[in-house]
Amino acid sequence: MSKVLVIGAASSGSGKTTITIGLIAALRARGLTVQSYKVGPDYIDTGWHALASGRAAHNLDSWLVPKEKLRSIFEATVGDADVAIVEGVMGLYDGGRRGISSTAEIAKLLGAPVVLVIDAKSIGASAAAIALGFREYDREVNIAGVILNRLGSATHQSMIEEAMSTIEIKSLGGLRRDEKFSIPERHLGLLTAEENSSVNFLSELSRAVEAGINIDGLLTVAAPVKKLPPIAGDGAKKICRIGVARDEAFSFYYPESLSELSRLGADLIEFSPLHDEHLPTVDGLILGGGYPEVHASTLEKNIAMRESIRRAASEGMPIYAECGGYMYLMRELIGFDGRRYSMCGVFDGRAVMNERLQTVGYVEAELISDCVIGRRGDRVRAHEFHFSSIDGDLSAKKIFRCTRLRTGKIYEAGAIKNNVIGSYLHLHFAGCPAVAENFIRHSGADNAGGHAYLGWAPSLVGGGVGGAP
Repeated sequence: MSKVLVIGAASSGSGKTTITIGLIAALRARGLTVQSYKVGPDYIDTGWHALASGRAAHNLDSWLVPKEKLRSIFEATVGDADVAIVEGVMGLYDGGRRGISSTAEIAKLLGAPVVLVIDAKSIGASAAAIALGFREYDREVNIAGVILNRLGSATHQSMIEEAMSTIEIKSLGGLRRDEKFSIPERHLGLLTAEENSSVNFLSELSRAVEAGINIDGLLTVAAPVKKLPPIAGDGAKKICRIGVARDEAFSFYYPESLSELSRLGADLIEFSPLHDEHLPTVDGLILGGGYPEVHASTLEKNIAMRESIRRAASEGMPIYAECGGYMYLMRELIGFDGRRYSMCGVFDGRAVMNERLQTVGYVEAELISDCVIGRRGDRVRAHEFHFSSIDGDLSAKKIFRCTRLRTGKIYEAGAIKNNVIGSYLHLHFAGCPAVAENFIRHSGADNAGGHAYLGWAPSLVGGGVGGAP
C-alpha cells in the first residue's frame, strides 16, 4: 500500500522545494517508486519533481479543482507508487483568501501528516517556538516532525533538536548551508527543469538528503493511502486532434488537465513553436504558459511557424492561449531590455515585460460573450501570475470579467478574435470540464477532412463552464 507525506514550511524561501526534490531523488535511488504532488497552481516545481522521480507530477489546488474531485485524482494517480510526496505552498497555512488551497487544507483533505521545513539560519531554540506555534495553530493538522534547513554546524543542529524534544516534536534531520543546492531563479520563480536538467545537481542533492535526513523516520510517519482504480485515460472516441505547444518556451501544463482533454475525446499532438517549422495536422490549438520572453529571439526567427499559426487563426481554427501563449499571439513582444520581437500577430497588441510583478492570485472569471469554450455568463475559477502586460490591442474584444479572490477587484481581461481566446488566466480542465468539452466539440465541428479549421463555422454547443460560489 502506498504511503503519503506532506512537506510543508514555515514560510516561502525555507527550502522546501530543494528538500522535496532531494527527498524524491533519494527515495528513487533506494529503489522506491515515488509519485509527487505540488499544492497550489505552480508549474515549475512540478517539473523538478518529474525530473527527480521520472514520473509526471500533479498539482493539488482546491480553488481550481473541487475538493471531492481533487481527492479522487490524488488517489487514482498514486498508482503503483510506494510513496507519495506532496510539496506544500508558501507557509503551511498560507493560500487564497480564508486559507483556500493552503498546504494545511490539502493535508487535512488527504489525511496526510506534515513534516515542517524550518530555515534554521540565524536561529537556535527559537526554531522550537516556531514549530510549537504551527502545531497549536490548528490541531487538526498532524505535524509529525521537522526538517532543519541551512544549519551551520552539528552543534547548531543538536541545540535545536534539544529544544524540539522539550515540546515533543520529532526532528527528522536537516541540511547544512550549501549554495550549490540553490536552484537558480528568474522573474517568475525557479529556473524550469526543462532548462536545467543537471544530473549532477540531483545526484549530489540526493546524497546530501540521504546523509542528513532521517528517511527511514520519514517513511515511518507517512500515512497509508487508500487507492482508487486508475482514472481512465483515453477511453473516449477521438473527436478531434488538438495541437499542444510544448518546448523550452511553453511548458506550463497540468498533467491531469491534459488528461481531461484526452478523456473527453481529444487526440493531443505536441509541437514546438521554437523548433518546428509548421503546425501538425490538427483541428485546434492550445498554447500554454511558459517563458516566451526568454526565447523571444528564436520565436521571432521561426517565421514559418508564426505564419502557420496566424493563417490557422484567420481560417477559423479554435485556439486557446494562456499567459505565455497569449503573449506569443501578439503582434510583438517587448523584452525587459526594451528590444522588440515580432510574434504571431493574431492579436494586434504588444506584450510588454515589466520589472515588477503585475498580478498574482486566484480569480473567478465570467465569460463576456459566447465563444469556443462556453457561453456568455459562464463562470470559471482560474489563477494569474505574470510580469508582462498587454498594450495597444484594439483588434479584439475582452473575453473575461474577472473578480480577484483576495481583494474583490473587478476588471475585464483577455481577448477574443474570431475563434481565438487568449488571456493571462491559467485554468485546470479537471476543475472546469465543460470548458474542455466545449473546446473539443468546436474543434471537431467539421472534422471529416482532418482540418476542422478550413471552412469552420461557429456552432455553439450547450454546456456551461460551471459556476463558482
